[in-house]
Amino acid sequence: MRYSTLIGKTKKDAPKDENSLNAQLLIRGGFIHKEMAGVYAFLPLGLRVLNKIVGIIREEMVELGAQELFMTALQNPEPWQNTGRWDDEAVDIWFKTKFKNGTEAGLAPTHEEPLADLMSKQISSYKDLPTYAFQFQTKFRNELRSRSGLIRLREFLMKDLYSFTRTQEELDAFYEKASDAYVKIFDRIGIGEKTVLTFASGGSFSKYSHEFQTICPAGEDTIYYSPEKKIAINREVYTDEVIADLGLKKEELQEVSAIEVGNIFKQGTKFSIPNGLNYIDADGSKKPVIMGAYGIGPGRVMGTVVELLNDERGIVWPESIAPFKVQLILLNTENAEVKARAESLYKELNDKDIEVLFDERENATAGEKFSDADLIGCPYRIVISAKTGDKIEVKKRTEKESKLMTPSEFIANC
Repeated sequence: MRYSTLIGKTKKDAPKDENSLNAQLLIRGGFIHKEMAGVYAFLPLGLRVLNKIVGIIREEMVELGAQELFMTALQNPEPWQNTGRWDDEAVDIWFKTKFKNGTEAGLAPTHEEPLADLMSKQISSYKDLPTYAFQFQTKFRNELRSRSGLIRLREFLMKDLYSFTRTQEELDAFYEKASDAYVKIFDRIGIGEKTVLTFASGGSFSKYSHEFQTICPAGEDTIYYSPEKKIAINREVYTDEVIADLGLKKEELQEVSAIEVGNIFKQGTKFSIPNGLNYIDADGSKKPVIMGAYGIGPGRVMGTVVELLNDERGIVWPESIAPFKVQLILLNTENAEVKARAESLYKELNDKDIEVLFDERENATAGEKFSDADLIGCPYRIVISAKTGDKIEVKKRTEKESKLMTPSEFIANC
């Protein structure tokens, strides 16, 4: 990618109505564009980051044995009416509309009901179970107040995984595997050290659900965290009974702010029974399928990474999800020899499958290019100028000092 042709240039200032750091940096860095409150477009840099987060999540879901599908955003009311959740009193964040023929439809805030309905046509026997399905799908939630940049949106991408099992024991076993997969996901993305399994309300489903909360000053949630045991309790269920139930003591718990980046629920038969999702067991009896749900918001994860990993100059992306590994900067653009060396290295990096953003702009100063590189936050910055001779100046985004080395040395160690 050449910076001169990139859709989404850096900005000196973020919109005045953006109070969250993640939105300010992502807008200034040319990653996202604000359409309206709670609705953002992902520009090429932002989409590259989002797709890398999606890729990591997808790999871990496939490793679990889950199959990917893609449900519709437009919702048939019937499966939702079956569970009582079409009513605005039950779910107060619906976006609803009508077709020209007067038929009512909704935009999905989640997908339990339609997937239970779909699977009722796919599952008939105990031999069809267990099975697991996941998707990356746009959700719509009519939030009263959308805030915190990518953290709380009205339109957003979600990875939702659903498990379909015969017994509670099967659900419990998969639930633990899914929890372990979430730990791997957040480790690979680069926020694992700050992300903690948190006990939250199970609602009508179970005694507890579990959230993955990333400890961050910008978080909207309050959790009580045990550094020693690496678990936490959400404020909504923070009682003496729960503390004792988990074998914790009040004095070992720290009150911290956090961002919920994932959640997992044991849902039982709440959605299967109303939508006829049953199976015939080996003894010939009909039984309801037992469900579980497991969500992650890739965009929310992206915003959380930015809230955590930044400095006074801009974003500091983990290598695993950075838009590019290298930002190559050409100085002395009027010098034909220097320009040729930069073009040659750009081609070589691409040939070696090293992702590179090439800042070859002729109308930008060295200071502007360095400032933009820091704001964008790629792991490595390479400078080619008249001063570097046949070498290149290499600087890691996480370090203050740069080093001179040959292109072959950098590629060998990259």
